[in-house]
Amino acid sequence: MAKISTFDDWIARFQEWQKDIGYDPSLLGDYKFETKLGELHHAEIEFGDFRGQSKWKKVEQIPNQSIRDALLNLIVYQGDTEFASVEQQKNLLDTAPTNYDRQSLIRVNSEEMRHGWQMCYLLATYFGDSGKLEAQKLLERRASTGNRLLGSFNEPVKNWLDFFTYTQFVDRDGKFQLTMLSHSSFAPLAQSVAAMLKEEFFHMFTGNTGLTRIVRAGKIPVSIIQKYFNKWLSTAYDLFGTDHSSSANWAYVWGLKGRYDEHEAKGPAEKERLNDLARAHFFAECQKLVDGLNQHIPGDRPRLFVPDLKFHRSIGEFAGKNYSLRGESLAGDEYRKHRTEVLPSPEDDRLLGEIFKEKDWVLQMN
Repeated sequence: MAKISTFDDWIARFQEWQKDIGYDPSLLGDYKFETKLGELHHAEIEFGDFRGQSKWKKVEQIPNQSIRDALLNLIVYQGDTEFASVEQQKNLLDTAPTNYDRQSLIRVNSEEMRHGWQMCYLLATYFGDSGKLEAQKLLERRASTGNRLLGSFNEPVKNWLDFFTYTQFVDRDGKFQLTMLSHSSFAPLAQSVAAMLKEEFFHMFTGNTGLTRIVRAGKIPVSIIQKYFNKWLSTAYDLFGTDHSSSANWAYVWGLKGRYDEHEAKGPAEKERLNDLARAHFFAECQKLVDGLNQHIPGDRPRLFVPDLKFHRSIGEFAGKNYSLRGESLAGDEYRKHRTEVLPSPEDDRLLGEIFKEKDWVLQMN
């Protein structure tokens, strides 16, 4: 593929990407792709070594190349997730349980595309040839071939239980990441993600209301719903990065990425535990959401729960280790058997396929 020279060149590549993944642009109606910039939390850098200085409006104002490289990397990873999610979800358009759900999926897809567009605008506008190259590469990777940058975004989204669980939990990780970036010392990034956050809330709303409608309908066994929670939550934990991360430490020192609760935190940051603490906030929020879903489950049925942070991890100190859903250490053979039992299986897919043939597996939206 020829190198791009301008953002307009990138837009032409974006249109080719839509065609290549089989996404019909006419589905989006009159939706307009554009860059959007929100309000800054503060005009000055809020934390780290440069605290109190004016936020950087141009890459040239950033003091050294290491900071520029780290900033570029943050934008690339964020952009990669946006395009990947569309690739994962597009196959569900023809199986939507209601027209409302189909339109919700189209809205989620359009906004994820725009978020990727926004990140590529930053790359192409502020980072010269290297940024243009990275923006182009974001359209060349594919979730379907497993070469997206983060594990969650290579996992298949096969059905609507998958989709609602994904938007409940993986998009919620997106909220956390965008919130942390909204305090960035690079003003164009902070303004970009502030606008993206407003759209991200609909994605999480779609997931939470979808799961609530499923639980209230009572047609899908709680045991199968739990397996999808196990699948997506375990990989969502990985999205927060490694424990005791040096890159998270430096991103904070340089003011590029704040704490999730930066706007209200009073004490100094535990810079060696930034990823761990953000993951703990996420875990607690997910627990409250699952508690809310359990209120709709009859008392004689099992409760849904949030799997332990150690289960089925691919990143960090628990990566590749044999822990159960409840966090118990298991022997190798025992763990492999346990994992087979608690993650979605082909038999679960078959059972869901039968349930989806009925019209009442999910409550209608009023």
